Order: sequence, then C-alpha cells, then structure tokens
Amino acid sequence: MSRIGKAPIQIPKGVEISVSKGNLVSVKGPKGSLDQQVDQDLSLEIEDGVLTLKRPTDQKRHKAMHGLYRALVANMVQGVSVGFVKEMELIGVGYRASNVGQLLELIVGYSHPIMFAVPAEVKLETINEKGKPPMVRLQSHDKQLLGQVAAKIRSFRKPEPYKGKGIKFAGEELRRKAGKSSKK
Repeated sequence: MSRIGKAPIQIPKGVEISVSKGNLVSVKGPKGSLDQQVDQDLSLEIEDGVLTLKRPTDQKRHKAMHGLYRALVANMVQGVSVGFVKEMELIGVGYRASNVGQLLELIVGYSHPIMFAVPAEVKLETINEKGKPPMVRLQSHDKQLLGQVAAKIRSFRKPEPYKGKGIKFAGEELRRKAGKSSKK
C-alpha cells in the first residue's frame, strides 16, 4: 500500500467532514470551508473521528491517486482547523513592503512600485522592524491558494545568486556564487 495513502487522517474537534455523491469532500472548520473532488475509484470511510481512504486495486494509477487525494484531504483538514502561514523577506537596500487592506505595495529596485491585489481568502500583513529586513506574512486556510500567491509575490524579484538580493521565503537557503575572481 501507499505509505501516504494508508495513513489515517485524524479529524480534530470543531471540524466537520461530509462526503456527498460523486466523492465530493466538504470540510468545514473554525477557519473556513473547503471542497475537493476525489477520484471516483477511491472510497472514503469515516469512523470514530478518523478518515481513511481506500483504493480498489494495486494498479499504478490507483496507487498514485490514493496518496494524492489523501494528502489533499489532510491539507484541507489542517487548513480549516489550524491554517497555514508563509513568511517572505525582502533582502536589498531600499526594499520596502506595505499594505492597505488586501493591496500589497512592493518597492524592490524597479523604477516603479509594484501593486498586487491579494485574494480575500488570504490574510496579508507586512512587518517593518528596524534592523531587520521587511517581511510579508500570508495566512490562509487554503494551502494551494497560499502557495500560488506566495510564488507570484516571489516572482516579482527572485533572489539572485551573487548578493542574495530579492524576495525569499523565511528560512530559505540560497545557493550563492563566488562572482568574479581577479586576474594577476
């Protein structure tokens, strides 16, 4: 069996899971609600606060779908109960970040500021502390949407390998290059 697929999903208190006809899984919790269409071949069973996914055969396709949908449903359960957070740092002289509501303004070395509208499902916060690089903090119950928004923000100025300037995820290790070596 798939190591990921066979792992049971613990349903925390305050989270409701319903499986409707056609394998549409709906998860509701204190942070919000999410829906995911699960492959028709897989079966879902809820017993004593534990959700398990089962596959009909050991075909390669069924094995792949088993692990995939178990991971997606587990992320939904974690998202509506605890939520997800991504933090990004702006490394560079004069780099700044500010927000007004859901509108993010980035100043990252271009001749103009970059304005980016963040979806309503993602909570946006900018942190500017003296002596530390500016940070953008994103919170959401939807892991996929959060990753998409974070990747889009990072794409405005990816970290470069020589000085490390750019927008990077907090705790991300960058591969640095040596640069030019002098001739003698």
